[in-house]
Amino acid sequence: MAVVVPARDEEQLLPACLDAVARAQQALRSAHPAVLTRTFVVLDACQDDTAGVVAARPEVAALPSRAGNVGAARALGVEAAARWAGGHAGRLWVAGTDADSVVPEHWLVAQVDMAALGREVVIGTVVPDPADLPADLMEAWHAAHDPGDGHPHVHGANLGFSLDAYVRVGGYAPLPVHEDVELVTAMQEAGLDWVATGAIPVTTSGRRSARAPLGFATYLDGLGA
Repeated sequence: MAVVVPARDEEQLLPACLDAVARAQQALRSAHPAVLTRTFVVLDACQDDTAGVVAARPEVAALPSRAGNVGAARALGVEAAARWAGGHAGRLWVAGTDADSVVPEHWLVAQVDMAALGREVVIGTVVPDPADLPADLMEAWHAAHDPGDGHPHVHGANLGFSLDAYVRVGGYAPLPVHEDVELVTAMQEAGLDWVATGAIPVTTSGRRSARAPLGFATYLDGLGA
């Protein structure tokens, strides 16, 4: 089980992300002691001290990148995870989130359990941090989003898949935005066994300063318009 986190100038929010991932990994070790887990943070053209945040956590692998591209960053993380898995890469599951997001404690356990049922792709939901948005914008968010099982949404901050499924469709494209949607669409069109679940919601930043052009912050601006 590998956790891949792209990060660009996230020294403020990354600690909470990694704390949450660590709690999820501890829950995974308790439920499935035989499953090895490792976190990979891709330092994507960072100009702040995001690297220092990762360096303070020896259990987390840092992957420098100058791409300045979230699709390329996620791909780099998956490639590193495959190398880490080595001869066990055929059994590798990759869980992806974002550096400004906080996963629930059962996030990894639930994905392992769904994989054991034959799922090849797990598509989760996100919700903005209520502390970051005014009440009317949170209301607009909830009105526009189905939080339950079978939802139609795709978020790179809450996405899991087997390495085999990822390789089968060619992996993440080096896109500056919507790389997650492109990957999931390819997986669905390839006939892979996927599930859209509301059982593992991830809380993500509701900030309005974008890290990716036309990304989540831009979407929130559109809701508020």
